[in-house]
Amino acid sequence: MEDLVNMLFRWGHILVGVTWIGLLYYFNFVQTEYFKEAEEEARKDAVAKLAPRALWWFRWAALFTFITGLYLLYSITLRVNLDIILGVTMGTFMMLNVWGIIWPNQKIVIGLKEGDPGIAGPKAGLASRTNTLFSLPMLYFMVSSAHLPHGGYLMVQGDMSSTAFLAGIFIILAIQANAIWGKMFGVITSVRDVIISGFVLTVVLSSISYYL
Repeated sequence: MEDLVNMLFRWGHILVGVTWIGLLYYFNFVQTEYFKEAEEEARKDAVAKLAPRALWWFRWAALFTFITGLYLLYSITLRVNLDIILGVTMGTFMMLNVWGIIWPNQKIVIGLKEGDPGIAGPKAGLASRTNTLFSLPMLYFMVSSAHLPHGGYLMVQGDMSSTAFLAGIFIILAIQANAIWGKMFGVITSVRDVIISGFVLTVVLSSISYYL
């Protein structure tokens, strides 16, 4: 019975995760670029009718991805390694960005809440770009934690490298701090740049995990 429950939670985690990340990519790669070129009336119509629907699925998929992930993390407590820690850290920040930055500011942009769209829009955009940047290494670590031979990294054996842990967490925290208090740097401004930066971040963090 326990195996069935774990399997169902894993299936659910993947299902809502695909929905969340798929909509994240839709917003960043499709909708944002469309709004730059759309006629004003078409853009207003999309903001009023399309964006609220997409944001509903987006934010709840993020929350349920997090909740099902917590259960799965609990179920593998004795097999936690550095990769899953880094992946979970980024995934947690991504969920918090959705509910703490993106959604509150998008409510202003789409007219559901009082505020200045000129201020709210860039805040939501920076958090969304940060989530896109995080998404590539986060997905990599979710896979590598179970399928790469990191035998020496098991926390229960006390063998996880503290240097790798601190270096990885520092980089993630620095990027997250910029999402809250910083600005949109050129390396994540365009679709092309954020994709390249995401792969670079994946290489950097995976190298830290594997070699330090």
